[in-house]
Amino acid sequence: MTYEAEVQFKFDATFTPTYGTSSWTDDDFIPEEHYLITAPAADLNCKQYFKLFEKFLLCVGMDPVSIRSGAMSLVFNDCVREEEQRKVCKEYELTMDEDLEKKYQEFMKRDAEWARLNKSEPKIKGDHMPPWGHSDMEALINSANGVE
Repeated sequence: MTYEAEVQFKFDATFTPTYGTSSWTDDDFIPEEHYLITAPAADLNCKQYFKLFEKFLLCVGMDPVSIRSGAMSLVFNDCVREEEQRKVCKEYELTMDEDLEKKYQEFMKRDAEWARLNKSEPKIKGDHMPPWGHSDMEALINSANGVE
C-alpha cells in the first residue's frame, strides 16, 4: 500500500490604492501577490510542520520575533497545565517566573559558599611556584637547545 500526502499553505493578496487618503504610493505595494508553499506531508514530524509554517509566516511578512512569540504562546498560556509547561521548561532549560526567587536563593547560597572557600587560608604559606629568574630561564632554554 502506498501513502502520499501533501500539505499546502496558500496566500493571495491584492492591493487597490485609494488615492488622496494616504502618503503611500503605488510603488510601495505590489498590486497582487500569490504564494503557494507545498511540502510532502507523509513523513513530516511536528517540528518540521512548525518549520514549514514558520517559512510561510515569514513569506507573508511576519516578523521573526512575533513568530517565536506566537509559538511560545501555544505552551505558556492559561489553557495549558503547569505540569506540561514545566516539561517544556526542563527540555529547553528555561526558568518560569514563579521559580526565580528559589533560583536566586540557590545562587546566593552558592556564592556565599564560594566566597567562604576562597577566603580560607592555605595550609602551606607561599605561592608554591619556583622562583624563576632571568638566569633560570636562560638555563632552561639552553638545555632545551642542547647548549651546556
